Amino acid sequence: MAAHRIVPCIWLDDQAEAAASFYLAAFADGRVDAVARYPRSGENPSNQPPGSVLTVDLTVAGQRLTLLNGGPSVRPNPSVSFHVHLPDAAAVDALHAALSEGGMDLMPLDAYPWSPRFVWLQDRFGVSWQLMARADVARATVVPALMFAGPHHGRARDAIAAYVAALPGSRVRHVEAFGEGEGGEVGTVKQAALDLLGQPFVAMDGGPDHAFGFGMGLSLQVMCADQAEVDRIATALAADGGTEDPCGWVRDRFGLWWQVVPEHVGAWLASDDEAARDRVFHALLPMHRLDLAALERAYRGG
Repeated sequence: MAAHRIVPCIWLDDQAEAAASFYLAAFADGRVDAVARYPRSGENPSNQPPGSVLTVDLTVAGQRLTLLNGGPSVRPNPSVSFHVHLPDAAAVDALHAALSEGGMDLMPLDAYPWSPRFVWLQDRFGVSWQLMARADVARATVVPALMFAGPHHGRARDAIAAYVAALPGSRVRHVEAFGEGEGGEVGTVKQAALDLLGQPFVAMDGGPDHAFGFGMGLSLQVMCADQAEVDRIATALAADGGTEDPCGWVRDRFGLWWQVVPEHVGAWLASDDEAARDRVFHALLPMHRLDLAALERAYRGG
């Protein structure tokens, strides 16, 4: 199994290749891991050109990401962002200069109580990054951050407990609540640190007045070893009011979007065998919960 089993997926219009080049230029140690393409045969629901790029999988600062050419219907927003821990102020300034080109700052570059050098920015593709200097890191590390804002405000604590229960091997490391005069609703989550399937995440309540909430623009893919794990995790994430949607998407009861995916599917969709990957794509489209055996039969031509 891969070290990172939860892989954020960034929904773009048709900019996956451009975004990959942009992030690889910004992060010195990045690499492209795989490229999948839309089938040349038949239509696709995103109306992308036949044979064009479907996804680009890449790794930056040790964090796996998937960039999806899904069409113009949705975009990322700050409800899911990426904390980037950097060793000093100079590293923050350099990465800020690279990522902010064509974007905008959401919180200005400055000293803050939690970091001597911090900035929250939205890049040209709509992805939000929180860059911070930390004396305890030797090189850049990326941690996904979930903000329960707008319609999802006040639900962070319950969501954290649900995710830890749904994803084996997960744990809460720290929860800090807002107190009087701290700028948030007393008792809601100011910041929490947790591990999901062994990966660090941050979660917080972001206030009820934000105009955004979770959406498909930035989802979390859970890479599963087998059908039993797909079934177990999809059922747990969709419980108590969540929904299972086409192509393995799950919207949990707190509003966050996931994709519960057998780990082999990515390799099949990026295969050099064009006919095989086309069969997998068309077999996947009508499914809600993904059926690993059926997808394997499609790949092998059964």
